[in-house]
Amino acid sequence: MEKVHVFNAGPCILPQSAIDSAVEALRDFKGTGVSLISISHRTKEWESVMEECRSLWKELLHIPDEYDTVFLGGGASLQFLYVAMNFLEHKAAYLDTGVWAHKALKEAQGIGDAYAIACSKDRNYCYIPKGFEIPSDIDYLHITTNNTIYGTEIRTEPDSPVPLIADMSSDILCWPVDVSRYSLIYGGAQKNAGPAGVAFAIIRKDALGKVSRYLPTMLDYRTHIDKGSMFNTPPVFSIFVMNETLKWLKSTGGVEAMKEIDEKKAATLYAEIDRNALFTGTADKEDRSVMNVCFVMAPGYEELQDEFLSFAKARGMVGIKGHRSVGGFRASLYNACTQEDVEALTACMQEFEKLHK
Repeated sequence: MEKVHVFNAGPCILPQSAIDSAVEALRDFKGTGVSLISISHRTKEWESVMEECRSLWKELLHIPDEYDTVFLGGGASLQFLYVAMNFLEHKAAYLDTGVWAHKALKEAQGIGDAYAIACSKDRNYCYIPKGFEIPSDIDYLHITTNNTIYGTEIRTEPDSPVPLIADMSSDILCWPVDVSRYSLIYGGAQKNAGPAGVAFAIIRKDALGKVSRYLPTMLDYRTHIDKGSMFNTPPVFSIFVMNETLKWLKSTGGVEAMKEIDEKKAATLYAEIDRNALFTGTADKEDRSVMNVCFVMAPGYEELQDEFLSFAKARGMVGIKGHRSVGGFRASLYNACTQEDVEALTACMQEFEKLHK
């Protein structure tokens, strides 16, 4: 079978070592004779995985001691509600930079007074708003650091006079983050940290307990901090693969090394998009995402879109079709995507160009 090159936006491509370890654990978890998906989460063997996973998050992102990391079901979409329930007392501001940022805002508006402090919808979310003022009387400012559908990314961490909360679902672990700037960092694992089925939340513990509303037990972050993410049965398979993915990331040199690797991949692909007469990028160049490269056929070549998708698929390119809401193409360059994968895609684009020029 011809080698495939996976650019799926999520679930993401994972390192082969994590996949191999998961396959073995499905047969026999840590020599227990029990499959990973049948293991009790109350065994010492499983508890050691939970502890190692928390420790790796702390090490890789240099998370300060006043923070805790929890692993929860429901994905980032449920975290939208967690955020508002745990932090929104009077009013909150959201930076509206795409579909997921807007959905987070909508969820908060169902809880209390939440509004968009700035929005880039006027140009189909192709840029990150700048120059807006952050009021000092809001409970928090919420940002979505990377916008998978539109291919924009915030790579300069904002200085905020109020608690800062960030959805980092799709660019966590690809560049160093100053965790101390944030009251909460959260996201779904399936973009860069593991498989679908688990979300992570990195929480400043003293930022909790500030709202007067009743918090349902399962929607109170303190419940999961106090119980080590095992108040209820955790998604053991997803957490196991996350742990193996973090071990692989550490072996590659950690987040600092990954930043250089990922930026090189993105630069290679953007250079081809800018050079190739058949394609054009969709995001403003200064706000282009390193993780999700979005592009379309250039003016005059729009009718070639489906032909290129078929052409690329025949050459092993998987997952480059753009989101259904915007069309075009999207190549997601998550950590386990290699430079070889990117060069295969650019070679495919060059070959296609020669057929039509």
